[in-house]
Amino acid sequence: MTSKLRVLRLWPGIWLAGWLLAALPASAAADAGLRAAITGDHRTPAFTARDAYRHPHATLTFFGIQPQFTVVEIWPGGGWYTEILAPYLRERGKLYAAQFPEATAVAYYRELREGFLAKLAAAPDSYDRLEVTEFLPPEHLDIAPAGSADLVLTFRNVHNWTMRGGGEARTLAAFRAFHRALKPGGVLGVVDHRLPPDRPLADQEESGYLREDFVIGVAAEAGFELAARSEMNANPRDSADHPRGVWSLPPSLRGGDEDRERYLAIGESDRMTLKFVKPAH
Repeated sequence: MTSKLRVLRLWPGIWLAGWLLAALPASAAADAGLRAAITGDHRTPAFTARDAYRHPHATLTFFGIQPQFTVVEIWPGGGWYTEILAPYLRERGKLYAAQFPEATAVAYYRELREGFLAKLAAAPDSYDRLEVTEFLPPEHLDIAPAGSADLVLTFRNVHNWTMRGGGEARTLAAFRAFHRALKPGGVLGVVDHRLPPDRPLADQEESGYLREDFVIGVAAEAGFELAARSEMNANPRDSADHPRGVWSLPPSLRGGDEDRERYLAIGESDRMTLKFVKPAH
């Protein structure tokens, strides 16, 4: 490879032709890079099978991602979005993965962190530029240097801070950490399971679903302005009133064979997709 092409390496096995990108407008070149990161064979097959529900290209484009951005991914879990973000940002941008703290007392959190770190260690040439930070509100909030991020992304996490007595206080601490990490004019992208607007806020406690107006209100209290919302991750078949909450649905299917076909027919949850901005003033 020439040095010119090496600069365009997104991931082992994922290359974009320099002559092609040079002929494209910047926006088209950025989009080509994003599509390459989404369609690359480096992705876990079980992850790509969920693209039909998670719409990664449309979602990340809606949030305005660019290859030169500094991005913070909150609680990346098994690395579903990390597998897309890391190659896309590798050459020109920066990716922080805000993971559970190493010293957490919660065994489940430790297992998720260890699994994620093992994933990174298994492909050091791929994840070599990703930086892991720690996040667990309200104590661990240093997700990235203050004022450094262009984009903070949180996918199906907000309900975790709200449930089981967390309420608005823990969620507000999280959103304030996002606000602190972002540059003026930076974007916070939120996707989460959506509770119908006529349901009581008390239904958020155990269901895994959140009312959209609740999330918007907490974000506003943290200093954000709602810039846009999208229905790209909506699912009108989801009534959000299942016996095991959102985990009744795929991919969890916690009921096992009980009503399995019905839940598979519903598909994954109805989700809000919200874009917030940290005011530039």
